[in-house]
Amino acid sequence: MTTLKAVRGTRDLLPPETALWNRIEATARSVFARYNFGEIRTPIFEDTGLFARSVGEDTDIVSKEMYTWEDRARAQSEKTVSLTLRPENTAGVVRAYIERKLGETGQLQKLYYIGPQFRRERPQKGRYRQFSQIGAEIIGPPSAGSESPLRDAEILEMLATLLDDLGISGWTLHINSVGSAADRTHFNHILREALIPLAPSMCEDCQRRAVTNPLRVLDCKVPADQPIIDSLPRIADSLDPESQKHFAEVLAALDAAGVTYTRNHRLVRGLDYYTRTTFEFTHGGLGAQNALLGGGRYDGLSEALGGPKAPGIGFAMGEDRLVLTLQALESARPEVADAYVAPLGESLNPAALALARALRREGLKIELGDGAFRLKKSFEVADKVARRIVILGEDEHQSGILTVKDFSTERRPKRPLWPPTLSPVGKRKDGAWRIFVRPGDHKGLRKCSIS
Repeated sequence: MTTLKAVRGTRDLLPPETALWNRIEATARSVFARYNFGEIRTPIFEDTGLFARSVGEDTDIVSKEMYTWEDRARAQSEKTVSLTLRPENTAGVVRAYIERKLGETGQLQKLYYIGPQFRRERPQKGRYRQFSQIGAEIIGPPSAGSESPLRDAEILEMLATLLDDLGISGWTLHINSVGSAADRTHFNHILREALIPLAPSMCEDCQRRAVTNPLRVLDCKVPADQPIIDSLPRIADSLDPESQKHFAEVLAALDAAGVTYTRNHRLVRGLDYYTRTTFEFTHGGLGAQNALLGGGRYDGLSEALGGPKAPGIGFAMGEDRLVLTLQALESARPEVADAYVAPLGESLNPAALALARALRREGLKIELGDGAFRLKKSFEVADKVARRIVILGEDEHQSGILTVKDFSTERRPKRPLWPPTLSPVGKRKDGAWRIFVRPGDHKGLRKCSIS
Protein backbone atom coordinates (compact mmCIF):
# COMPACT_ATOMS: atom_id res chain seq x y z
CA MET A 1 0.00 0.00 0.00
CA THR A 2 1.33 3.43 -0.94
CA THR A 3 2.18 5.64 2.04
CA LEU A 4 0.19 8.86 1.96
CA LYS A 5 2.22 12.05 2.28
CA ALA A 6 1.50 15.76 2.48
CA VAL A 7 0.85 17.31 -0.94
CA ARG A 8 3.92 18.87 -2.57
CA GLY A 9 4.30 22.45 -1.49
CA THR A 10 2.52 21.90 1.83
CA ARG A 11 3.86 20.79 5.17
CA ASP A 12 2.99 19.95 8.75
CA LEU A 13 3.98 22.34 11.52
CA LEU A 14 4.92 20.54 14.72
CA PRO A 15 6.20 21.44 18.19
CA PRO A 16 8.51 23.10 19.07
CA GLU A 17 8.22 25.15 15.85
CA THR A 18 4.54 25.85 16.44
CA ALA A 19 5.47 27.61 19.67
CA LEU A 20 7.41 30.13 17.60
CA TRP A 21 4.49 30.57 15.20
CA ASN A 22 2.18 31.20 18.15
CA ARG A 23 4.59 33.75 19.59
CA ILE A 24 4.78 35.60 16.25
CA GLU A 25 1.00 35.72 15.96
CA ALA A 26 0.53 36.76 19.59
CA THR A 27 3.07 39.58 19.16
CA ALA A 28 1.35 40.72 15.96
CA ARG A 29 -2.07 40.78 17.65
CA SER A 30 -0.63 42.76 20.55
CA VAL A 31 0.98 45.36 18.28
CA PHE A 32 -2.14 45.67 16.10
CA ALA A 33 -4.29 46.23 19.19
CA ARG A 34 -2.04 49.12 20.28
CA TYR A 35 -2.65 50.77 16.89
CA ASN A 36 -6.42 50.18 17.16
CA PHE A 37 -6.69 47.53 14.44
CA GLY A 38 -9.44 44.92 14.60
CA GLU A 39 -9.37 41.42 13.12
CA ILE A 40 -11.24 40.45 9.95
CA ARG A 41 -11.69 36.85 8.79
CA THR A 42 -12.68 36.37 5.15
CA PRO A 43 -13.41 33.07 3.33
CA ILE A 44 -10.40 31.17 2.00
CA PHE A 45 -12.05 30.98 -1.44
CA GLU A 46 -13.75 33.68 -3.47
CA ASP A 47 -15.30 34.23 -6.87
CA THR A 48 -12.47 34.00 -9.41
CA GLY A 49 -13.52 37.34 -10.90
CA LEU A 50 -12.50 39.10 -7.67
CA PHE A 51 -8.83 38.31 -8.26
CA ALA A 52 -8.94 38.78 -12.03
CA ARG A 53 -10.34 42.31 -11.55
CA SER A 54 -8.17 43.33 -8.61
CA VAL A 55 -4.83 41.55 -8.92
CA GLY A 56 -4.79 41.77 -12.74
CA GLU A 57 -5.27 39.17 -15.46
CA ASP A 58 -1.72 39.70 -16.77
CA THR A 59 -0.03 39.02 -13.44
CA ASP A 60 1.74 35.72 -12.75
CA ILE A 61 -0.66 35.07 -9.89
CA VAL A 62 -3.77 35.10 -12.05
CA SER A 63 -2.24 33.65 -15.21
CA LYS A 64 -0.19 30.84 -13.67
CA GLU A 65 -0.50 30.40 -9.91
CA MET A 66 -4.13 30.37 -8.76
CA TYR A 67 -5.98 27.24 -7.64
CA THR A 68 -9.26 27.59 -9.57
CA TRP A 69 -12.13 25.16 -10.13
CA GLU A 70 -15.67 25.09 -11.44
CA ASP A 71 -18.19 24.80 -8.65
CA ARG A 72 -20.85 22.71 -10.34
CA ALA A 73 -24.52 23.57 -9.93
CA ARG A 74 -26.49 21.23 -7.68
CA ALA A 75 -29.90 22.26 -9.02
CA GLN A 76 -31.32 23.66 -12.23
CA SER A 77 -31.86 26.99 -10.50
CA GLU A 78 -28.13 27.29 -9.73
CA LYS A 79 -25.36 28.37 -12.07
CA THR A 80 -21.90 26.92 -12.30
CA VAL A 81 -19.41 29.42 -10.91
CA SER A 82 -15.64 29.66 -10.98
CA LEU A 83 -14.06 29.74 -7.51
CA THR A 84 -10.46 30.30 -6.45
CA LEU A 85 -8.50 29.67 -3.27
CA ARG A 86 -7.33 33.10 -2.21
CA PRO A 87 -3.77 33.84 -3.42
CA GLU A 88 -3.71 37.06 -1.34
CA ASN A 89 -6.10 38.71 1.09
CA THR A 90 -6.34 42.41 0.22
CA ALA A 91 -8.94 41.79 -2.48
CA GLY A 92 -11.09 39.82 -0.06
CA VAL A 93 -10.88 42.54 2.58
CA VAL A 94 -11.94 45.21 0.08
CA ARG A 95 -14.76 42.96 -1.17
CA ALA A 96 -15.98 42.64 2.44
CA TYR A 97 -15.65 46.43 2.89
CA ILE A 98 -17.95 46.96 -0.09
CA GLU A 99 -20.39 44.15 0.62
CA ARG A 100 -20.77 45.00 4.30
CA LYS A 101 -21.11 48.73 3.50
CA LEU A 102 -18.37 49.64 5.96
CA GLY A 103 -17.84 52.94 4.14
CA GLU A 104 -21.23 54.15 5.34
CA THR A 105 -19.83 54.52 8.87
CA GLY A 106 -17.74 57.43 7.61
CA GLN A 107 -14.80 56.11 9.64
CA LEU A 108 -11.44 54.61 8.76
CA GLN A 109 -11.47 50.82 8.85
CA LYS A 110 -8.26 49.47 10.36
CA LEU A 111 -8.33 45.72 9.83
CA TYR A 112 -5.82 42.90 10.19
CA TYR A 113 -5.86 39.22 9.27
CA ILE A 114 -3.87 36.08 9.96
CA GLY A 115 -4.48 33.02 7.80
CA PRO A 116 -3.58 30.74 4.89
CA GLN A 117 -3.17 31.77 1.25
CA PHE A 118 -2.62 29.52 -1.78
CA ARG A 119 -0.44 29.83 -4.89
CA ARG A 120 0.67 27.11 -7.28
CA GLU A 121 4.29 28.14 -7.65
CA ARG A 122 7.55 26.24 -7.41
CA PRO A 123 8.14 25.33 -3.76
CA GLN A 124 11.43 26.42 -2.22
CA LYS A 125 12.84 27.32 1.17
CA GLY A 126 10.42 29.67 2.90
CA ARG A 127 7.90 29.47 0.05
CA TYR A 128 5.05 26.98 -0.02
CA ARG A 129 1.87 26.45 -2.02
CA GLN A 130 -0.16 26.82 1.15
CA PHE A 131 1.39 29.60 3.19
CA SER A 132 0.27 31.76 6.06
CA GLN A 133 0.23 35.54 5.94
CA ILE A 134 -0.18 38.27 8.50
CA GLY A 135 -1.51 41.47 6.98
CA ALA A 136 -3.34 44.68 7.71
CA GLU A 137 -5.28 47.30 5.78
CA ILE A 138 -6.36 50.89 6.41
CA ILE A 139 -9.28 51.79 4.16
CA GLY A 140 -12.13 54.29 4.20
CA PRO A 141 -13.77 57.28 2.53
CA PRO A 142 -11.52 60.25 1.67
CA SER A 143 -13.43 62.34 4.24
CA ALA A 144 -11.99 60.05 6.96
CA GLY A 145 -8.42 60.85 5.91
CA SER A 146 -7.75 57.61 4.03
CA GLU A 147 -5.71 59.44 1.37
CA SER A 148 -3.44 61.12 3.89
CA PRO A 149 0.32 60.46 3.68
CA LEU A 150 0.15 60.10 7.46
CA ARG A 151 -1.69 56.79 7.03
CA ASP A 152 1.22 55.50 4.93
CA ALA A 153 3.75 56.59 7.54
CA GLU A 154 1.66 55.17 10.40
CA ILE A 155 1.49 51.69 8.92
CA LEU A 156 5.24 51.74 8.18
CA GLU A 157 6.02 52.89 11.70
CA MET A 158 3.77 50.10 13.04
CA LEU A 159 5.69 47.54 10.99
CA ALA A 160 9.00 48.81 12.34
CA THR A 161 7.58 48.39 15.84
CA LEU A 162 6.33 44.88 15.07
CA LEU A 163 9.69 43.70 13.74
CA ASP A 164 11.48 45.23 16.72
CA ASP A 165 9.05 43.56 19.15
CA LEU A 166 9.66 40.23 17.44
CA GLY A 167 13.38 40.65 18.03
CA ILE A 168 14.23 41.10 14.34
CA SER A 169 17.04 43.62 14.12
CA GLY A 170 18.97 44.69 11.04
CA TRP A 171 15.93 45.04 8.78
CA THR A 172 15.88 47.52 5.89
CA LEU A 173 12.82 49.44 4.73
CA HIS A 174 12.82 50.02 0.96
CA ILE A 175 10.31 52.60 -0.22
CA ASN A 176 9.24 54.08 -3.54
CA SER A 177 6.27 55.71 -5.24
CA VAL A 178 4.64 54.28 -8.36
CA GLY A 179 2.44 57.35 -8.66
CA SER A 180 -1.22 57.62 -9.53
CA ALA A 181 -3.04 55.35 -11.97
CA ALA A 182 -2.36 57.94 -14.67
CA ASP A 183 1.34 58.04 -13.72
CA ARG A 184 1.55 54.27 -13.99
CA THR A 185 -0.12 54.26 -17.39
CA HIS A 186 2.27 56.94 -18.66
CA PHE A 187 5.33 55.18 -17.24
CA ASN A 188 4.25 51.79 -18.60
CA HIS A 189 4.18 53.33 -22.08
CA ILE A 190 7.69 54.77 -21.62
CA LEU A 191 8.98 51.48 -20.21
CA ARG A 192 7.42 49.39 -22.97
CA GLU A 193 9.13 51.54 -25.61
CA ALA A 194 12.48 51.33 -23.79
CA LEU A 195 12.22 47.53 -23.57
CA ILE A 196 11.62 46.91 -27.28
CA PRO A 197 15.34 46.63 -28.17
CA LEU A 198 16.36 45.21 -24.75
CA ALA A 199 13.78 42.51 -23.97
CA PRO A 200 15.14 39.88 -26.44
CA SER A 201 18.33 39.76 -24.33
CA MET A 202 16.44 39.17 -21.07
CA CYS A 203 14.92 36.13 -19.41
CA GLU A 204 11.78 34.51 -20.77
CA ASP A 205 9.56 36.01 -18.06
CA CYS A 206 10.85 39.52 -18.77
CA GLN A 207 10.27 39.08 -22.49
CA ARG A 208 6.63 38.28 -21.74
CA ARG A 209 6.24 41.04 -19.14
CA ALA A 210 7.76 43.63 -21.49
CA VAL A 211 4.56 43.29 -23.50
CA THR A 212 1.88 42.43 -20.91
CA ASN A 213 3.06 44.23 -17.75
CA PRO A 214 6.32 46.22 -18.23
CA LEU A 215 6.40 47.43 -14.62
CA ARG A 216 6.98 43.85 -13.47
CA VAL A 217 10.28 43.77 -15.36
CA LEU A 218 11.73 46.01 -12.64
CA ASP A 219 11.01 43.28 -10.09
CA CYS A 220 13.04 40.62 -11.94
CA LYS A 221 15.62 38.81 -9.77
CA VAL A 222 17.61 37.10 -12.56
CA PRO A 223 21.26 38.25 -12.08
CA ALA A 224 22.02 38.51 -15.80
CA ASP A 225 19.13 40.96 -16.29
CA GLN A 226 20.18 43.41 -13.58
CA PRO A 227 22.51 45.62 -15.69
CA ILE A 228 19.74 46.04 -18.28
CA ILE A 229 17.17 46.90 -15.61
CA ASP A 230 19.54 49.46 -14.07
CA SER A 231 19.62 51.27 -17.42
CA LEU A 232 15.81 51.60 -17.70
CA PRO A 233 13.92 54.86 -17.03
CA ARG A 234 12.89 55.61 -13.40
CA ILE A 235 9.27 55.99 -12.42
CA ALA A 236 10.23 58.90 -10.14
CA ASP A 237 10.73 60.97 -13.29
CA SER A 238 7.11 60.32 -14.36
CA LEU A 239 5.30 61.35 -11.16
CA ASP A 240 2.85 64.22 -11.33
CA PRO A 241 3.21 67.08 -8.77
CA GLU A 242 0.49 65.69 -6.49
CA SER A 243 2.15 62.25 -6.28
CA GLN A 244 5.53 63.89 -5.64
CA LYS A 245 4.03 65.94 -2.80
CA HIS A 246 2.34 62.88 -1.28
CA PHE A 247 5.58 60.88 -1.29
CA ALA A 248 7.60 63.75 0.17
CA GLU A 249 5.14 64.03 3.07
CA VAL A 250 5.37 60.28 3.75
CA LEU A 251 9.15 60.54 3.99
CA ALA A 252 8.93 63.62 6.23
CA ALA A 253 6.65 61.77 8.65
CA LEU A 254 9.00 58.78 8.76
CA ASP A 255 11.92 61.12 9.45
CA ALA A 256 10.00 62.71 12.32
CA ALA A 257 9.22 59.26 13.80
CA GLY A 258 12.82 58.12 13.48
CA VAL A 259 12.03 55.26 11.08
CA THR A 260 15.00 54.72 8.78
CA TYR A 261 14.44 53.86 5.12
CA THR A 262 16.13 53.51 1.75
CA ARG A 263 14.64 54.98 -1.41
CA ASN A 264 14.57 52.23 -4.01
CA HIS A 265 13.69 53.52 -7.47
CA ARG A 266 13.27 49.96 -8.80
CA LEU A 267 10.79 48.87 -6.16
CA VAL A 268 7.38 48.16 -7.65
CA ARG A 269 4.50 45.97 -6.65
CA GLY A 270 3.44 43.67 -9.44
CA LEU A 271 -0.27 43.67 -8.63
CA ASP A 272 -2.34 46.03 -10.74
CA TYR A 273 -4.12 47.74 -7.85
CA TYR A 274 -1.07 49.46 -6.32
CA THR A 275 -0.67 53.25 -6.52
CA ARG A 276 1.69 55.79 -4.98
CA THR A 277 3.56 54.49 -1.92
CA THR A 278 5.06 51.01 -2.25
CA PHE A 279 7.39 49.42 0.27
CA GLU A 280 9.25 46.30 1.27
CA PHE A 281 11.11 45.23 4.42
CA THR A 282 14.12 42.99 3.80
CA HIS A 283 16.65 41.17 5.94
CA GLY A 284 20.11 39.96 5.01
CA GLY A 285 19.69 36.67 6.86
CA LEU A 286 17.34 35.33 4.17
CA GLY A 287 19.80 35.19 1.26
CA ALA A 288 18.77 36.17 -2.27
CA GLN A 289 15.04 35.98 -1.49
CA ASN A 290 15.38 38.46 1.35
CA ALA A 291 11.93 40.08 1.52
CA LEU A 292 10.19 39.84 4.89
CA LEU A 293 7.02 41.66 3.84
CA GLY A 294 5.69 44.13 1.33
CA GLY A 295 2.76 46.35 0.60
CA GLY A 296 1.56 49.66 -0.65
CA ARG A 297 -1.31 52.01 -1.39
CA TYR A 298 -4.30 50.99 -3.55
CA ASP A 299 -6.46 54.08 -3.98
CA GLY A 300 -8.62 52.82 -6.86
CA LEU A 301 -9.23 49.20 -5.88
CA SER A 302 -12.66 49.70 -4.34
CA GLU A 303 -13.98 51.44 -7.46
CA ALA A 304 -12.48 48.70 -9.67
CA LEU A 305 -14.56 46.18 -7.72
CA GLY A 306 -17.75 48.19 -8.08
CA GLY A 307 -17.62 49.93 -4.71
CA PRO A 308 -17.41 53.53 -3.51
CA LYS A 309 -14.24 55.56 -3.53
CA ALA A 310 -12.18 54.18 -0.65
CA PRO A 311 -8.43 54.83 -0.76
CA GLY A 312 -6.38 52.38 1.25
CA ILE A 313 -2.96 51.09 2.15
CA GLY A 314 -1.88 47.71 3.47
CA PHE A 315 0.78 45.05 3.70
CA ALA A 316 1.23 41.29 3.94
CA MET A 317 4.05 39.31 5.50
CA GLY A 318 4.71 35.59 5.14
CA GLU A 319 5.03 33.85 8.48
CA ASP A 320 7.47 31.31 7.03
CA ARG A 321 9.87 34.13 6.21
CA LEU A 322 9.57 35.51 9.73
CA VAL A 323 10.27 32.08 11.22
CA LEU A 324 13.37 31.65 9.04
CA THR A 325 14.61 35.10 10.03
CA LEU A 326 14.14 34.50 13.74
CA GLN A 327 15.87 31.14 13.48
CA ALA A 328 18.76 32.73 11.55
CA LEU A 329 19.13 35.34 14.27
CA GLU A 330 19.03 32.59 16.93
CA SER A 331 16.31 34.57 18.63
CA ALA A 332 14.03 31.57 18.79
CA ARG A 333 15.38 28.90 21.10
CA PRO A 334 13.35 25.73 21.62
CA GLU A 335 10.93 26.23 24.45
CA VAL A 336 11.10 23.65 27.19
CA ALA A 337 9.06 23.09 30.32
CA ASP A 338 10.04 24.75 33.58
CA ALA A 339 10.10 21.38 35.31
CA TYR A 340 9.48 17.66 34.86
CA VAL A 341 7.70 15.96 37.76
CA ALA A 342 9.06 12.43 38.20
CA PRO A 343 7.10 10.13 40.55
CA LEU A 344 9.14 7.19 41.90
CA GLY A 345 6.59 4.43 41.55
CA GLU A 346 3.17 4.07 40.02
CA SER A 347 1.48 4.45 43.40
CA LEU A 348 2.71 8.07 43.44
CA ASN A 349 1.16 8.95 40.08
CA PRO A 350 -1.94 10.55 41.66
CA ALA A 351 0.22 12.67 44.00
CA ALA A 352 2.43 13.65 41.04
CA LEU A 353 -0.61 14.83 39.10
CA ALA A 354 -1.75 16.89 42.10
CA LEU A 355 1.73 18.45 42.42
CA ALA A 356 1.84 19.21 38.71
CA ARG A 357 -1.58 20.85 39.00
CA ALA A 358 -0.38 23.03 41.88
CA LEU A 359 2.73 24.13 39.99
CA ARG A 360 0.78 24.81 36.81
CA ARG A 361 -1.67 26.96 38.72
CA GLU A 362 1.32 29.04 39.79
CA GLY A 363 1.96 29.78 36.11
CA LEU A 364 4.75 27.26 35.53
CA LYS A 365 5.04 25.03 32.46
CA ILE A 366 5.16 21.46 33.75
CA GLU A 367 5.70 18.12 32.06
CA LEU A 368 4.35 15.12 34.00
CA GLY A 369 6.31 11.88 34.09
CA ASP A 370 5.14 8.40 34.97
CA GLY A 371 5.91 6.27 37.99
CA ALA A 372 6.43 3.26 35.72
CA PHE A 373 9.69 4.84 34.50
CA ARG A 374 12.97 3.99 36.19
CA LEU A 375 14.72 7.02 37.67
CA LYS A 376 17.43 6.90 34.99
CA LYS A 377 14.83 7.05 32.23
CA SER A 378 13.02 9.92 33.98
CA PHE A 379 16.27 11.89 34.06
CA GLU A 380 16.92 11.19 30.36
CA VAL A 381 13.42 12.32 29.35
CA ALA A 382 13.46 15.33 31.66
CA ASP A 383 16.80 16.59 30.30
CA LYS A 384 15.25 16.76 26.81
CA VAL A 385 11.99 18.48 27.68
CA ALA A 386 12.53 20.55 30.83
CA ARG A 387 14.96 22.81 32.66
CA ARG A 388 14.66 20.88 35.92
CA ILE A 389 13.42 17.61 37.33
CA VAL A 390 11.29 17.44 40.49
CA ILE A 391 11.64 14.06 42.17
CA LEU A 392 8.62 12.80 44.10
CA GLY A 393 9.33 9.65 46.11
CA GLU A 394 7.69 8.30 49.27
CA ASP A 395 9.97 10.40 51.51
CA GLU A 396 9.19 13.57 49.55
CA HIS A 397 5.50 12.72 49.58
CA GLN A 398 5.42 12.31 53.35
CA SER A 399 7.65 15.27 54.26
CA GLY A 400 6.48 17.73 51.63
CA ILE A 401 10.14 18.53 50.85
CA LEU A 402 10.87 17.85 47.18
CA THR A 403 14.23 17.32 45.46
CA VAL A 404 14.81 19.57 42.43
CA LYS A 405 17.74 19.03 40.06
CA ASP A 406 18.72 21.78 37.59
CA PHE A 407 20.04 20.72 34.20
CA SER A 408 22.55 22.72 32.15
CA THR A 409 21.19 26.21 31.50
CA GLU A 410 23.65 27.17 28.76
CA ARG A 411 21.05 26.75 26.01
CA ARG A 412 18.05 27.68 28.08
CA PRO A 413 16.96 31.00 29.61
CA LYS A 414 17.22 31.09 33.37
CA ARG A 415 14.00 31.18 35.34
CA PRO A 416 13.40 30.33 39.02
CA LEU A 417 11.47 27.11 39.50
CA TRP A 418 9.59 28.21 42.53
CA PRO A 419 6.97 30.96 42.50
CA PRO A 420 6.42 33.08 45.63
CA THR A 421 4.37 30.31 47.25
CA LEU A 422 7.24 27.80 47.07
CA SER A 423 10.23 28.28 49.34
CA PRO A 424 13.78 26.99 48.62
CA VAL A 425 15.24 25.49 51.81
CA GLY A 426 18.78 24.59 50.76
CA LYS A 427 21.12 22.99 48.26
CA ARG A 428 22.34 19.41 48.58
CA LYS A 429 25.92 18.32 48.06
CA ASP A 430 25.07 16.86 44.64
CA GLY A 431 23.82 20.25 43.47
CA ALA A 432 20.12 19.51 43.74
CA TRP A 433 17.87 22.04 45.41
CA ARG A 434 15.22 21.02 47.92
CA ILE A 435 12.01 22.99 48.08
CA PHE A 436 9.36 22.90 50.78
CA VAL A 437 5.75 22.39 49.82
CA ARG A 438 3.08 22.62 52.49
CA PRO A 439 -0.07 21.03 51.09
CA GLY A 440 -3.48 21.74 52.45
CA ASP A 441 -4.16 18.03 51.97
CA HIS A 442 -0.76 16.51 52.85
CA LYS A 443 -1.23 13.26 50.93
CA GLY A 444 -2.64 14.89 47.83
CA LEU A 445 -0.16 17.80 47.74
CA ARG A 446 -3.03 19.96 46.55
CA LYS A 447 -1.89 23.38 47.73
CA CYS A 448 1.41 25.22 48.04
CA SER A 449 2.20 27.92 50.58
CA ILE A 450 5.16 29.50 52.33
CA SER A 451 6.20 27.57 55.46
